[in-house]
Amino acid sequence: MHLMGDLSPFDRKLGVSMAPAKFSIMGKPKFAYLLLKEHPYGREMLMQILSEGFVPEVIIEEDSGIADEEREKFLKRIEGNPIAPSIEEQAMENGIRVISVPVHKSPEVMPHLEGMDLDLIVFGGTRIIRGEILDFPTDGVINSHPGLLPECRGSASPAWSVYHDIPIGSSTHFCDNGIDTGDLLMRREARVDRGMTYEDLCYQTLVLSGVLMKEALMAYKGGRWPEIRRPQGQGEHPTFRNAPEEVLEVVRQKLRDQTYAHYSD
Repeated sequence: MHLMGDLSPFDRKLGVSMAPAKFSIMGKPKFAYLLLKEHPYGREMLMQILSEGFVPEVIIEEDSGIADEEREKFLKRIEGNPIAPSIEEQAMENGIRVISVPVHKSPEVMPHLEGMDLDLIVFGGTRIIRGEILDFPTDGVINSHPGLLPECRGSASPAWSVYHDIPIGSSTHFCDNGIDTGDLLMRREARVDRGMTYEDLCYQTLVLSGVLMKEALMAYKGGRWPEIRRPQGQGEHPTFRNAPEEVLEVVRQKLRDQTYAHYSD
């Protein structure tokens, strides 16, 4: 998988070209970090980016019924795998201010960002966010998605990847008003071994998403975003929604029978 500016065969097939862009890039970015309260996806990503010294100015958590529902849903998806330390613990250890809001919408979030000269906003597991928040930071809003873009946009990417025999992986991209449609920064396939379960694949893409966000911030620090930013191109599939139980049954059966088309061996 390409990292710093090379176009992969997949990208060339889609006719993707490198897109020049202007950024105020030099050194570590000043950024805010948004996530659903104590979401395991966001906990892992925060641990990854902190490991390279990328410390957010503020963490803004959505504390809502949706956040609770999404957290429990995701915990079930990665059941049996380790979970990163809590946001509360990581924030305390690194002196990061944590703010809770009832929903990640501009009227609730923007008052907490006013006066901050932010380079970026990083999403670490949120619902779809649109509007003023996306336009606030100088160099954009970025997200890591647990699926390969543009082929697997939307929810439950590991499930739909197995179901449709799409390679499994993660992508880091800019956020626009679409769903997982913004320009790409990073994209990498995950290793899929025979005998892995659906829960293993969900965990694999969770960790990889955090790693790619860390590497994207390292590329920002090194001034390499203009080299690596490129449009996604068009995917063959529509934007996916949550996988119903009948789809998950097919996914688990394919993994048991080892008939998924993209094993690494």
